[in-house]
Formats: sequence, structure tokens, C-alpha cells
Amino acid sequence: MTKETIAERKNDHLDIVLDPRRACSAVDPGYAALTFEHCAVPELRLDDIDIRAVLFGRPLSAPLLISSMTGGAARATQINRNLAEAAEVLGIALAVGSQRIALETDADQGLTRQLRELAPSIPLLANFGAAQLVAGYGLDEAQRAVDMIQADALIIHLNPLQEAVQVGGDRDWIGVYAALEALALRLPVPLVAKEVGAGISPRVAQRLLDAGVSVIDVAGAGGTSWAAVEAERTLDPQQRAIAKAFTGWGIPSAQAISAVRRACPAAQLIASGGIRDGIDAAKAIRLGANLVGQAAGVLDAALIGPEAVVEHFQVLIEQLRIACFCTGSANLAELAKAPLLAPFDPSKL
Repeated sequence: MTKETIAERKNDHLDIVLDPRRACSAVDPGYAALTFEHCAVPELRLDDIDIRAVLFGRPLSAPLLISSMTGGAARATQINRNLAEAAEVLGIALAVGSQRIALETDADQGLTRQLRELAPSIPLLANFGAAQLVAGYGLDEAQRAVDMIQADALIIHLNPLQEAVQVGGDRDWIGVYAALEALALRLPVPLVAKEVGAGISPRVAQRLLDAGVSVIDVAGAGGTSWAAVEAERTLDPQQRAIAKAFTGWGIPSAQAISAVRRACPAAQLIASGGIRDGIDAAKAIRLGANLVGQAAGVLDAALIGPEAVVEHFQVLIEQLRIACFCTGSANLAELAKAPLLAPFDPSKL
């Protein structure tokens, strides 16, 4: 696939994701079904609640990650700069979109060391796809991706459904685990395995951890559906019908977090996929996530400027803090154990 073709595809992705009606999964992420037990007497000072976290040895002011967004379009240069500036102000982590174009051409799309200059203190995560590992990427490309932005870790994104329904998508996924294992042994920074919106099962999560992956981003269904995005992109009615059938495919985010946490109790987990606000973030932490990621929800703000991104996340952070307060949780460890109400059944009254 040529540089121009990839860039056009990435630009289409941005346009479609900016319209939730075109890109949203048909799956309910599952957070609405959960209700915290309200604590009417918190015995806390709201301003004293500690929501700090740590990722790859770097402190975070809140357990938040600006998740990977599509990285090929020319306008991604400004988006990346806006996100980096905002993440530094906020003290939260930032994951860049796919670096494939930057690795294979001279078009860096803003994925340079300038990002580290704009965000010197936060965790920065590099990124390319598992399909590229099978196609020949190895230690050299991984190290270049990390060095390009002076990243603290490398995300390997897992998008088999998107590739399967995409015209010209990568259909050979044999050897991903072996490639991950070889890379984990030699790359000097940790690996993060991230789905893109269909979720990671406990079985796959365990195999990824066994292969040397350090962090799992379950990225469950309920947010952006890349099957929906590809259905919107194609002009071929057959291909559109194929992709559209999978807009309801995937493991709901809440279910994925809970299941992976039970199966992998010591794993570092990131929850993304359908996070709308700080209450959803609180629920994700209650289900077992260490960090919470959001991408599409902040894209509008990222197109405006860093101040808009800061304002967006300040709202989410305050919502998370109030959720802690109203569950009587002084910190994230207590929030992870906060009581949930059992489903109400009027027939049992």
C-alpha cells in the first residue's frame, strides 16, 4: 500500500470517527448496568482524595491515558502536538497513533522528538500494528518507533476485525505470539498489547502476558467500531455489507475488564472503549482497571487546541474525584473495592 493510499485512509478515518453516528459500535459497553452504592456520609475532604497513579515509573496526576488516535493524516501533526501539550499540563499519559507511515516514509506526521519536548514528564507510548510484526517488522522498526518520540513503551495494536473487513487489509495473522515474544526479549522498553475496540478475552490476555507483554489494554466494544468505520469508507456494496454485519461484534468493555482481571489478577490493565465520562472511568477502575483510556471522546477538542483538551479532561477528572467522594473512597485502591448495588428486582419485594 502506497504512502498516499495509507494517508488517504487515515484521513477518512478521522472524518468518520468525528461523527459518532457513523463510527459508534452497536454494542453497549456495559457501564450503565453498574450502580455504585452511594455513601451519604463520606467522612472525607473532597480536595484530599488521591487519584494519582504511576505508569512505567512516571507519576500521573490521574489514572488516565489519551489513547491512540489515527496517525497518518497530515492534520494529525497538529492533533499530536495539541495532545502532547495538554497531557503535560494535566499530568496524564499519551499514546500516539500508528507510526507505520512515519516508519516507512519521510512523512513523520508530527511523530518526532518534539512530542517529548512538549511533554517531558509524562509517559509516552509508541505504536504500530501486530499485522506489521507478521509482515516483517522486528526489533529495528520497534526501536525506531520508540526512539522517534523517546517513548516509555511500545503499543502493539491488535485489530484483526478491522483488517478482515478493510479493502486491502492484512489477513495473515499467523506468528503474532512468536513475534511478540521475540520482541519482548530484546526491546529495552515494555510492550503494551491493545485491541482497538473489540476487546481482549482472558485466554488471549494470558497468552499475551506469557509472551512477555507488560500491560494489557482491553479496549472493549462500546466505543468506536472500526467495522462501522470501514463500512462507511468503502464504496463497494458487498464489502460494506460484510463490514456492517460486524458493527455489533466484540466483548463489551465492562465485561472484558472484569473477566481479564479475574483471570490475570496481577496484570497491569488499561480500560478503554466507550468511556464517556469520569463515572464510567470510576466504574472501569472498580471492575479492575489500573488506568482508563479515551480517544474518540476527546478528538473534537484535540482539533481545537491544547486548552480545549485540558478543559475536556478537567471535567472528566472532577467527575472521577466526585465518584470517589460519593463512594467514600479516599483513593483509587479504595475505589477498586467500592460497593456496587445488586440489580433491583421488584418481584422480590
